[in-house]
Amino acid sequence: MSFYRIIDHTADLGIEVSGNTPEDVLARAAEALFDLLAERDGIREAESRVIRVDGEDPADLLVNFLRECLYLYSGEGFLIRTARVRIGEKTTLEAELRGEPYDPGRHRIRMEIKAVTWHCASLEEMPGGPAGWKGRVIFDV
Repeated sequence: MSFYRIIDHTADLGIEVSGNTPEDVLARAAEALFDLLAERDGIREAESRVIRVDGEDPADLLVNFLRECLYLYSGEGFLIRTARVRIGEKTTLEAELRGEPYDPGRHRIRMEIKAVTWHCASLEEMPGGPAGWKGRVIFDV
């Protein structure tokens, strides 16, 4: 069973991720982004990067976080295998991202993801039932 669900969208690609905490959702969203982007099983946790991100609200924090993660690949050629997120204030976070530099001889890219959009973006606590959080975001592909 996958840790994220693909959302039908006319021209782009969306995901929905759930978790026990907002930190879980943010970490899984980063891992889902790189699962769509590359064959994640082939990515080793050889290096780590620490990033800090701010947002106006939880949805903005999710989008800004994923934008920074995507920049690590598109700007620096770094592929993420796992993410660990700690939220400081409600709209700031620090994340440790583990992975390795892209190696065309070892890594297979599945698709190009051009951008993370605010369209339909959300990060919210699920109402009723057991506690849980859900995040949703659309990628420009």
